[in-house]
Amino acid sequence: MTLDEYQKQAMSTAIYPTDKAIIYPALGLCGEAGEVAEKIKKTIRDANAVFDIERRKAIALEIGDVLWYAAALARDIDINLDEIAAMNLKKLESRRSRMQLHGEGDDR
Repeated sequence: MTLDEYQKQAMSTAIYPTDKAIIYPALGLCGEAGEVAEKIKKTIRDANAVFDIERRKAIALEIGDVLWYAAALARDIDINLDEIAAMNLKKLESRRSRMQLHGEGDDR
């Protein structure tokens, strides 16, 4: 499955007010990313940082929710996920080729 195929199928479940496009999925993306972090934090606290199969699956399900919101946000800005993935790889390759993977900021 490509990212675009995922995006198309996932958007059949996108139910939110059209006047809240961009805002709604951006907030959801932040919330779901926080849930990923919470699963990891609780694994550190409660399981001595042992990521057994059940904990990994729980994290994967939250990552799936992150992906859903990313797909919705991408749709709302009218850029498909395959294109976003390609843009990201191009940016990272540029940073790598210039030895700028470390550090901070968007303009590295």
